[in-house]
Amino acid sequence: TTEIYTLSLHDALPIWFHTMMALAPAFHMSQELPADLQPLPVFKVLYRNTNRIQERGGRKEEVLHPVAPGNPPLGDVRGEQFREDIRRKDVQAAERTFDRLSQQSANQAFNELLMAVQDHTEVHRVVLPYRAWDLLGLIGQEQAQTLLRQSVRYCVKAESWPGGPGSNEPRTLLPKLLEEYKLLDRAAGERSAEDGWIAQLSQTIFQATPADAAAAAAAALAEGMSPAAVGEAISLAANQLVLRDRGRPPNAESPGKPIGSVHGDSIGVHASDSANAWRNLARVSNARNGFASLILGAYQVALDRTARGGDFLNWEPLPLASHLKQITASDAQALLREADEAIRGNLQARAAALVARYGELGLSPRPMFDLLLRYAVSEDGALHAEKYYRTVSEEFTATRPSFRWRHVVGLARVSASEFGRPAPGIAEARALIKV
Repeated sequence: TTEIYTLSLHDALPIWFHTMMALAPAFHMSQELPADLQPLPVFKVLYRNTNRIQERGGRKEEVLHPVAPGNPPLGDVRGEQFREDIRRKDVQAAERTFDRLSQQSANQAFNELLMAVQDHTEVHRVVLPYRAWDLLGLIGQEQAQTLLRQSVRYCVKAESWPGGPGSNEPRTLLPKLLEEYKLLDRAAGERSAEDGWIAQLSQTIFQATPADAAAAAAAALAEGMSPAAVGEAISLAANQLVLRDRGRPPNAESPGKPIGSVHGDSIGVHASDSANAWRNLARVSNARNGFASLILGAYQVALDRTARGGDFLNWEPLPLASHLKQITASDAQALLREADEAIRGNLQARAAALVARYGELGLSPRPMFDLLLRYAVSEDGALHAEKYYRTVSEEFTATRPSFRWRHVVGLARVSASEFGRPAPGIAEARALIKV
């Protein structure tokens, strides 16, 4: 497993960040399965990881070598210095600074790293540090530096991309909003929110410009609203991009991602995974980074809506009324059976309508999650099946009952989109464990 975390960044971004980021979701998925099936999602990801590692040359492409000792100045090293190392694209200096931060504490190193991550809102820059942090519960805090070094290198690499990953606006906008709303020296608020407030903030974030969406989140936090409430609104705004997406256009068709598909690196899946990561980073980081994560989470949803094209403000979200009218079943078994048929038939809108009706009836969520989990394990999902399933399961738990089924409707749609492309290695894994 050491090789999984030591891939070269050179011309291999789809390989290394997807391999690592899928491991924790795969493990969590395994805990939802019967005992005899639990190895499947983990074996699936390990197969994909090791296959891609060998495609890139195996161990000879390893780049995470011991950090050369430097002579940093005495006193505490802070995130500002580390961030400047990254902005100068000095990977050796950045790694030495991060090494010193890690010696102080894993938690401090994580929080200082986030200050560099917050320079941009590109999806993998955001999701990678949270998924690395999530893995520490499995492999131990002593591995924090090794895992988080990947984010260090990713941020350095991103400085060389033309124009940077996305907009440079967060570098100036975030400090301005933190100062303007006096969020630098205060604790997170605890005010709960009514459903109407969540719906309104979610719509504001979804419809606004990126800068205005960020300001709306900052204002809510300054009013003392709980980070959980603001994060809930952000994730629901991102979910609208899954529900409203018209699917992959002809000029973006690629192997495994046909016209009309919404799985893989679609705008909605990426936006939802990003919102989930920002929300979780806010939960596990210090107060300053918690505020920053939610401000940038709101910013990123609006940026995704505006930057990647599409008339999302006018497109109607699934489920459509016309599809809901076609659903006549009202018992759990019939709805589950029909949802399974819709997924296997690649009927995205019908699958969404069936799951929406299932949720409206207040039926037990576990059987529906079991159905969708089956396809998150069996299908390739263009590298996103595990991450998005975990995003939806986490958001369902963290979202109030009146809105939570929207996330499952999105997962049903994505499952119907990705069905029919079995994950490489899944048949071999089933044969090995005889299931």
